[in-house]
Amino acid sequence: MFQKLFYWIVGKSQPSHYQLGNFQPCIFCGAYSTNRSDFDIVWEDQEFVAFRDIRPSAQHHIQLIPKTHIESIRKLSQKDVNMLRRMEEIGHSILDTFDVPVLKRKMGFHIPPFNSVPHLHLHVQSLPYISPIYRLKYPFVQGFGSYEKGFSWFAEIGQAIRILEKGHRVTVAPC
Repeated sequence: MFQKLFYWIVGKSQPSHYQLGNFQPCIFCGAYSTNRSDFDIVWEDQEFVAFRDIRPSAQHHIQLIPKTHIESIRKLSQKDVNMLRRMEEIGHSILDTFDVPVLKRKMGFHIPPFNSVPHLHLHVQSLPYISPIYRLKYPFVQGFGSYEKGFSWFAEIGQAIRILEKGHRVTVAPC
């Protein structure tokens, strides 16, 4: 954790697991390859897979991941905007199947070093949260001035898309 925090503070990308000499397989990659039975898959196509969160914060809490390993939202750039738009469409489609009203939907990403799994995953949730404490894990912080997002470890999908469209990176700091 301290190593992740150091790289975040100095504004550099973290070395990969290979560079650190302690490669560990990605647990989320197993959702579309070796450990499919360990996941409660609710939706899948050629590019993405969605499964129920093992520790849900809301009645419906789905993780939507690309089938290509991407470490986090911080690795994305302007060229990835269409992928995020597609993820947003899929997220809405999944919540439609659960009859979740639009105003009761929340979708977004945790930003390193505050993410639990190093594989890009969109939290697709229906509100309210199971407990008020869970709300703190997914804060929406409105931007100010030219910033789309304020200081926060969570970026909603729309914020992430607008930040990347401007050619910026999604970070914990205002962006």
